Amino acid sequence: MTGGSTDPPSGSGKDDQINFDDPLYIHPSDNVVTSIITIKLTGNENFRLWRSSISRVLKARNKLGFVDGTCKKSSVDESKKTKWDTANVVVCSWLLSSISDSIYQSQAYSKVAEDIWENLFETYNKPDGSVKSSGSMYIMC
Repeated sequence: MTGGSTDPPSGSGKDDQINFDDPLYIHPSDNVVTSIITIKLTGNENFRLWRSSISRVLKARNKLGFVDGTCKKSSVDESKKTKWDTANVVVCSWLLSSISDSIYQSQAYSKVAEDIWENLFETYNKPDGSVKSSGSMYIMC
């Protein structure tokens, strides 16, 4: 081996190489459970602003596929299922940390980021000010 080798110290194969463009790659700072945007979702009055803000950040971190359905667990190799689980938990944490406490309670037990995303869309993407909850419609005043 020469002094100019770019292989990682334990690098014995292709799987040991870091691919920063892989949606399953988690940057060390991404494991810190903090909000990735400054705005918190409070309801339908700021849903579109919240969704736009968090979509941009997720896209920048190559994690938008976890919420839009293009990066599903079923589509990754068996050997990468654990990495998918880890990345999904990180995205769930980001979503949950960017919503108000009252909304958090309804999403806290969701285990898949895409489910949280879809539930929030179905509940708060209402131009008339209504909120869908448990099959009923409530008008917000």
